[in-house]
Amino acid sequence: MIVEKNTAVSFVPVIVLLGTLIATLIVKGADSILDLSPLLMGIASAVALILGLTVLRRPVRLLRLGMLKSARQIIPAIPILLLIGTLSATWMLSGTVPLMIDFGLSILHPRFFLPAACAVCALVSVVTGSSWTTIATIGVAFMGIGTIMGFQPAWVAGAIISGAYFGDKISPLSDTTVLAASTCNVNIFTHIRYMMITTVPAMTIALIVFMLVGLNGVGDSSAAAGDIVNSLRNIFNMSPWLWTVPAITCLMIALRLPTLIVLATGTVTGLVAMWIFQPTVTASLTEGGVNPVMASVMALLSSTSISTGNAMLDDLTATSGMAGMLPTIWLILSAMIFGGMMIGTGMLREITNTFVRPLRRPIHLVMATVSSGLFLNSSTGDQYISLVIGGNLYRPAYHRAGLRPELLSRSLEDSVSVTSVLIPWNSCGMTQSTVLGVSTIAYAPCCIFNILSPVMSIAMVWLTSRLHLSFATIGRRA
Repeated sequence: MIVEKNTAVSFVPVIVLLGTLIATLIVKGADSILDLSPLLMGIASAVALILGLTVLRRPVRLLRLGMLKSARQIIPAIPILLLIGTLSATWMLSGTVPLMIDFGLSILHPRFFLPAACAVCALVSVVTGSSWTTIATIGVAFMGIGTIMGFQPAWVAGAIISGAYFGDKISPLSDTTVLAASTCNVNIFTHIRYMMITTVPAMTIALIVFMLVGLNGVGDSSAAAGDIVNSLRNIFNMSPWLWTVPAITCLMIALRLPTLIVLATGTVTGLVAMWIFQPTVTASLTEGGVNPVMASVMALLSSTSISTGNAMLDDLTATSGMAGMLPTIWLILSAMIFGGMMIGTGMLREITNTFVRPLRRPIHLVMATVSSGLFLNSSTGDQYISLVIGGNLYRPAYHRAGLRPELLSRSLEDSVSVTSVLIPWNSCGMTQSTVLGVSTIAYAPCCIFNILSPVMSIAMVWLTSRLHLSFATIGRRA
């Protein structure tokens, strides 16, 4: 009876959060999610705190430990987010992104743009091991190219995110891939090989969908593209030396330097390139006798706009620096507090245990793992916490059922890492929405690979069970 009471109470904060979010979507619309989510998560956190102290009678010490655990996962992302804001600003103002847009428009045919963008982002993400870095650099350039070509921004963002997250999942340099493997006690390369069973079919279908959208959804945009290119060239000096900015960044990635160092160096090289190659831009920044040093600082910290005479291009070249990432950071901190409350009160453990107790068959375990992964992503707001909790929760159940741990690590990645970007209040969804300038609600239906991954994880186990295929495929121990 106590267990049932604890379980019912544990669901209350999640119901409050999801209920208020859904009500906000209906009443205010998707655009209000970023503004109101911190308040809604604060309300849900308060509900969790009150219930934890009064009904569940958890000691304050456990709440403090839960907050510390949540903070250890979330806080390191904040400087990365700030540097993503500065890198995006300097790469735009230096002409690096405009150069990529110019180059992309000259070699990419509109009908094949979406699958090409997806494939290139996948390749870059494999090399970098980071979907965030890929989206903040080449992804921003593809966003500009696709918009100019006449694609709906949601489809462009969907292709970029699909490719970036596919590459991230099969890269041995990815922190989430390493975390999923280590949490489940699986060799990293064994985990990646097992991931290929579900990710390759999902990615193949995604590329086909993007190809069909490109073949049927774009008209003749050559005249508009020509106007945009001419306007870009009037404002920016398209020097080939600007390619050294991404080249230096790629070199540092190849040397496997920490993400903070890579992003900081990319910011500095972009800033230097701006003062060397873009006299028109720097003249605009120093209007009214502004000191060059102060102009540089303001470009990194705050919003900057360049008048091009073209409204779409003005929006494309506008930057927001660190200030543009502050709403995202505030939302991530709110998610950290909510996740900490749910962990510290034991509510998260109580909820997830309800998925595990009756499970024995492989298909049931995988379905429960995928469902739990989606739930954890929604309730903690962070993929790292969700991976750790999911791995620790299901590892004994998989062992009891005689299933190999790589089936668990794959199921977690398919349902946690890949889908985190689809949830508006998750750190990944918030970040990519801010970087690409497209709301999570808008681009989520177009992230074909991310949507298919959890479905493919369940379908593959069901198929191998029905067809009595190799136990190596289903993941049963020999």
